[in-house]
Parts: sequence; structure tokens; C-alpha cells
Amino acid sequence: MSDDAAGDADTAAPDGEAYVGLFSGGKDSSWAVYRALERGLPVERLLTVHPAGDSYMYHVPETRLAALAAESIGIPLVEVEPEAFGADEATDSGAQGDSELEPMEAAIADLAESLPLAGVTAGAVESEFQTSRIEAMCDRLGIELFAPLWQRDPRALAEEMLDAGFEIRILQVAAAGLDESWLGRTLDREALAELEELNDEYGVHILGEGGEFETFVTDGPHMDRRIELEYDTEWNGTRGRIRVTDARLAE
Repeated sequence: MSDDAAGDADTAAPDGEAYVGLFSGGKDSSWAVYRALERGLPVERLLTVHPAGDSYMYHVPETRLAALAAESIGIPLVEVEPEAFGADEATDSGAQGDSELEPMEAAIADLAESLPLAGVTAGAVESEFQTSRIEAMCDRLGIELFAPLWQRDPRALAEEMLDAGFEIRILQVAAAGLDESWLGRTLDREALAELEELNDEYGVHILGEGGEFETFVTDGPHMDRRIELEYDTEWNGTRGRIRVTDARLAE
């Protein structure tokens, strides 16, 4: 991954070339797309994978909301459906990660037939498991990886997201110290301060890296209309999630 790809220098795609944003609607993938647009990278498609179940490679909860987010951002969305997975054939985490990557790579290869593709954006922060596979995919396809969150300080990143005007909701929690009250909560500075305390006490990652919590961006400077959510909550005693019952773009 180059310095440009890591977001440390001005980046521009060659004239006429396009980027695809790997996109779940969560804060990290949304930030990667936002930073690419800020730098003038031509993000012409967003791509969302809908996992059939738990996943080593992808954000899982409420990925159908990505369609509303893409509409608000104003970039066409390509959706990869769960039946494309071959995860049942995997025998370990590495093999499953490789298997899960295949439908995404196939979708990007298909896009490259109609777009002069320069690269993809990704919201990886610390996961070598995910990033090494995305980098290898980019090498195979002969495209660049723009990963502006990679190995950045988590608290600094969170502050940057809030300073930029991101409104972030917590969809799912699965870590010690995160109880049912976090479900649907806005990730604001008060929540960040509490996450720092939970990091000290339990080791909870401030950005939820590793699936400790999952998020969705309901508003931001790159979005034309805020997303309004209605939901129920599910809690099993140690982990939980929201189930969205209605979602719409605000009038």
C-alpha cells in the first residue's frame, strides 16, 4: 500500500479512471469514501456485499441500508447477494476469508469491463486479515487500494469523523462492557469517552475493530439527505443488535 493509498499525500486518479468504494454504510467504509471524494478521486460506484451469516471479511448487520446511504450520497450501488458465497466449503478462517472474497472480486472484475477502473477504497483500520486479502485482490486486478484509515490512531479518527459532521449510530455490540443501552446509540464524544474507559478496563477497541460493535452513518457532509431509522432491539445477555423496521430519507 503506497503513501498515497494510505491517505498521507495528495492522490488523483489518471484522467478518465474510476474508483469503486467498498461500502457497508458503516463509519469506516463511509469515511474511506468521504476522504476519497474530498481528494477528488472519481468514486463512480459503491459495492456492498450482503453476507449470508457471520463473516470474517464483511460488516454484517443491516447491510440493506447501504442502498439508502448510496442514494443520499448520489453514487450508484452494486450489491453482491449472499448466495454468491462458498463459505460452507471453507475449513478454517483463512480459507473462509479467501472464499468470502471471491464474489466481491468477481463483481469488481465485472465492473472493470465497463469502467476504466483505477482502484477501490476500503475502511480497514488494523485488520491484517482483511487488508492483506484486499491488497492481494488489487494486485491481481492491477488496481490501487485507497485506505485512508489504515494504521491511524483510533481516537484521532473518531474525532475527525465527528468534526466532519458524521452522525453515527451503533447497530450491534458484542464485547464485554457494551450492554443493551448501546444499541441504537449515537456515537458522539460522550460515547467516545466511555469507550476509552471500556478500552482501559476490558480492551474494547475505540472504533470497534474486530466486530466489537458495528455502526451505520445516518448523516454526513457527503450525503444530501439524512437517514431516519425505526427499529426494535434484540439482546441475548452478552450481545445484541437492532432490527430496522423502517428506514427512509428525511424530507
